[in-house]
Amino acid sequence: MNMFKPTKAKTSAEYIAALPLDRKDTIKKLDNFIRKTVPKLKPHFAYNMLGYGSFPYKNYRKELISWPTIALANQKNYISLYICSIDAGQYVAEKYKKELGKVNVGKSCIRFKKLEDVNLPVLKKALLAAAKKPGLI
Repeated sequence: MNMFKPTKAKTSAEYIAALPLDRKDTIKKLDNFIRKTVPKLKPHFAYNMLGYGSFPYKNYRKELISWPTIALANQKNYISLYICSIDAGQYVAEKYKKELGKVNVGKSCIRFKKLEDVNLPVLKKALLAAAKKPGLI
């Protein structure tokens, strides 16, 4: 079972092309922002999301898979940005929670409706922290 919104896309470009108009611009801007901020994290399409970088991760079936360090996904009611990284025993997304803006944060997920709701300079700090310490170990 995949917990992410199903898509017929097989590539990042197909994923972006299939987005609803009201989300396409935001996802494109965030994709560019992430690529510029953490260029060493290789962009790829995985698990119905835009992924950046990866690390070995044991899923709920105890299978070792390659999971994105950072991922971006369009959901029904919001956009999700996953930062799969722990710094000094704390999830990076939660570490920056109070400064990230008008967002909802849960462990490694940052949820928001509009790009204007996100404090981009703080998001940049979180992305850079994740690039240094990918993984949920």
